[in-house]
Order: sequence, then C-alpha cells, then structure tokens
Amino acid sequence: MCGRYYIDDSTGREIEKIVRQVSERLAQMRKSGDVVPTQGAPVIIGRNEEFAEELFVWGFPGIQKKGVIFNARSETALEKRMFSESVRKRRCVIPAAKFYEWDSDKNKVTFMREDGKVLYLAGFYGDFEGEERFVILTAEADEFVKDVHNRMPLILEEDELRDWIFDGEKAREMLRPKKIPLKKSGGYVQQTLDLW
Repeated sequence: MCGRYYIDDSTGREIEKIVRQVSERLAQMRKSGDVVPTQGAPVIIGRNEEFAEELFVWGFPGIQKKGVIFNARSETALEKRMFSESVRKRRCVIPAAKFYEWDSDKNKVTFMREDGKVLYLAGFYGDFEGEERFVILTAEADEFVKDVHNRMPLILEEDELRDWIFDGEKAREMLRPKKIPLKKSGGYVQQTLDLW
C-alpha cells in the first residue's frame, strides 16, 4: 500500500456512531482530506471492553530513527520483532473513505468500497517515547487492486471490528484477507492528437 488514504465527513460520522462518546478531541479528528505518514489521524482502539477514539501518528519510527514504517505485511507481522507484540496486544482500526495507489505511470488511482460504506483498515499501535503511533496492515492485492499495485490495506467488515480489537484468536484469523468489492477511479489517460 502506498502512503496515503482519505477521510471524509461520512467517515467522521461513522467514527462517532461506533465510538458512541463524542468528545472535543473527536472534532479535531473529523478533518477531511488526505492523510499521509507522520500526520495525526483518528483510530479506534479498545479501552475497558469499549471502543475509544484516539488521535495517533501514522508510522512507527524507522530503524535508527530514519523515516517511518507505515505499513506491515499481514502475512508476516506476527513474526517480526518490531510488530509482533503490538499485533498481539494493541490492535486498532483506521476508518477511511478511500485509499490510493499509484500505477506504473505514477498516476494516482483511488479505491473505495463499491457499496459506498466506510473502509475499516486493520492496524496496530505502539508507544514511542510517549507518542502513540500506528501502522496499517497490508495484504496481497485482490482482483480489484492487483492491476494497479501488488499490495492493499487489510480491510475489515464493520461486524468484525469488535473481534479484531478485543479477541486475539479471532484477530489472528482475520490476518487473511477476504474479498470486499471495491471500485476504482482516477488514473490519468493521455489524450493525444495525431497530426500526420
């Protein structure tokens, strides 16, 4: 997955519905626009067996604090020392309206749910020097994305959110992607005029 996804007003409303407790902090999270690594973004976590909203920074610090690691392969995240404990104990959900990939010609292609619902991206988080940060899990691209990119976010259905956040065994099973119909838009089409 390339490093960008999108949040819109319907995503913010969905966050409010799931979390059930609107706070002043939530108002900060309801911004619209692209979210890129190193920015703060809304995530849903578990606290005392309830959903809670938080504003975390996207990306774990890179090795030797160079850059950030903003995604992890769902197939191997449990095996990686950097991710293993967070995947087991600190899972989160990142709500998004859409995500982007760039094709081989570097054109931005937008993906969203075919049914128009909010995308729930599976992730995990950790504390780094007092700052909570999250990573988005990726999976092998499905039939909707593979002609543009070989990876895509691991997407959850709304009825899976509680199990993803609170049930470690069920969450482990969810590391295998399922097909959720997506539609794509964008990708620049070159228009030419032959004069000869």
